[in-house]
Amino acid sequence: MKKSRGQTMTHDYKRNGTTTLFAALNTANGEVYGLCQQKHRHREWLKFLRMIDKAVAAGKEIHVICDNYATHKHPNVERWLEQNKRFHIHFTPTSASWLNMIERFFRDLTQNRLRRGIFLDLEQLIMGIGDYIDKHNLNPKPFIWTANASGILKKVTRARATLDKRRSA
Repeated sequence: MKKSRGQTMTHDYKRNGTTTLFAALNTANGEVYGLCQQKHRHREWLKFLRMIDKAVAAGKEIHVICDNYATHKHPNVERWLEQNKRFHIHFTPTSASWLNMIERFFRDLTQNRLRRGIFLDLEQLIMGIGDYIDKHNLNPKPFIWTANASGILKKVTRARATLDKRRSA
C-alpha cells in the first residue's frame, strides 16, 4: 500500500463468516480468556461468565468491566449475578471503551491476526482467534498504566475544547 492511500478490497472479496468473541483479561497477570459464539445474546454472555467462574480459583472476587450493551443487563444475567456474589460488574461510560483493558487486546488481535487475514470458513476464523489467544497466554504480561490521572484529564479537557470549537464552527 502507498503512504496515505486507504486500504481497498478486491472485487472478489468474500466474507466467509463472523463470530462474536467474548473475552476477559486477568489484569494481575495479563492472561486472556476467550470464547467465540455465533450470537451476542444474554445466553452467550452467561455461558462466558460461567466459563470465567470455572476458570478462576474459588474464593477469588471477579470484577468484570464491560460496556452498556443490553446483553450485559438482561434480567436473566442480573438473576445469575445475584446468585454468584463473587462477580462484580462495572460498566464503562459511553464512549469510554479505552477504560476497559481488553479493548487493547482486541486492537492487537485485529492488527496482528485478523486484519488482512484470509479465513476460508468460520472454523478457520475461530481457530485463528484461539491460536492468537493461546500464543498470547504463553507469555502474558499485565498492562501497566504509565499515564497519571491529571495527564489523562488534561487530554480530555483539550479534546473537549477542540470538539466544542468544531461544533460551533
